[in-house]
Amino acid sequence: MPYVAVTALSHTGLIRDHNEDSLVAGPWTLCGTVTENPQTLLFPLGAPLVVAVADGIGGQPAGEVASALVVRELAAIGPSLDSEEAVGDALKACNHAVYAAAVGHPERAAMGTTVAGAVVLADSLLVFNVGDSRVLDATQDGLRRVSVDDSPPLAPGRRTTSLITQALGGATRFSAVTPHVTTLPLSAGDRYLVCTDGLTDPVTEDELDSLLRVHNDCRVAFELWKAAIEAGGPDNITLAVVRIGE
Repeated sequence: MPYVAVTALSHTGLIRDHNEDSLVAGPWTLCGTVTENPQTLLFPLGAPLVVAVADGIGGQPAGEVASALVVRELAAIGPSLDSEEAVGDALKACNHAVYAAAVGHPERAAMGTTVAGAVVLADSLLVFNVGDSRVLDATQDGLRRVSVDDSPPLAPGRRTTSLITQALGGATRFSAVTPHVTTLPLSAGDRYLVCTDGLTDPVTEDELDSLLRVHNDCRVAFELWKAAIEAGGPDNITLAVVRIGE
């Protein structure tokens, strides 16, 4: 029977004092906590399965509240996400929910989060994101970015930026979002990496590609985390490796 293997890991990194990242895989959520070891979950291929990460905006209050709210919303409505329109509407609803959760809570003013992920269907994948968390396709020809970074143009000589042009929440007054959603074909053996910028900022995509070519499931999740830590672990690190099995 075809199945989906999701291997997930979330870690504070070496600099931050707490974890503002969250993750969802089907009904399972991981919110602001640290996994001692990668966890692999198996799901039957067929019904919509949402896998996503959310990165609470650093420098703003209550980032972990925003990221947790979003992944819990996605976990609740995941089985109904069967089209690009449904995913886009869900992300817009999450944006409204983040702003609503800040009303009457001054400590949550301007809280916000990125989100990136995929909904695995029987024969296709709905890739989505708002912000700079990423979805990467681990193909035989190399790693291919299939999400769209919501970031301003990079300064000369810079590979990364901490600035983002849209997020779920993140402002004191409501701001609408335009989610990126696209459909990709799906077949047995396909692998995707869903991650926050705590992985992609310190570790180049060439390095990620090299690790994904050699390892799988729990081992590759560990090696990806290890690469981010060895590069200084400047931010929270959250990732999910999605593999389509036969």
